[in-house]
Amino acid sequence: MPAALLAELTSDEAEGVWRDRWREAITNPPTSRHHVLAAVTEGPSREVAGFISAGPATDADRWPGTDGEVYELRVSPERTGSGHGSRLLHAVADTLTEDGFHTVCTWALEADAALRRFLESSGWAADGARGELDVGTSIPVVRLHTAISELPECPSICKWLKLGNGWRGRDPGRCPQPSYRS
Repeated sequence: MPAALLAELTSDEAEGVWRDRWREAITNPPTSRHHVLAAVTEGPSREVAGFISAGPATDADRWPGTDGEVYELRVSPERTGSGHGSRLLHAVADTLTEDGFHTVCTWALEADAALRRFLESSGWAADGARGELDVGTSIPVVRLHTAISELPECPSICKWLKLGNGWRGRDPGRCPQPSYRS
């Protein structure tokens, strides 16, 4: 991310805007299927180590009835490697499964190799979708996905989609069979 853009997004003014947006997201979510979960440190101070926000998928090629989306996953840099990210992923998978979601996707900056490696090591795979985050300059992003629960038996849902973590070793960009969205 360009340094000037990062400085603008992390300025005192921007911090106030982000704080207001997060307060609204937490206290007044758009639906009961939108969630913000936090990881906290142990001990008496119980500091926030990271958070994850998720809910129904927002992409046109996803069905928000069964496809969830992680909108944001962040762990404080000094807290990475302590298991907070893994616990957040597990907690949001459980939460989204309880809400009836079967798959979940997220967008990651193409240049964020650490996040992509972490997600891939957790069973996520790129699905071939690419885009650009427009924040005054275009930043390439890629979409990753995984299965979080078994899909109901339905002959029109291809086995490839049901495999979830079995996507490794297959062409992650295209399902080899038409799916129910075709």
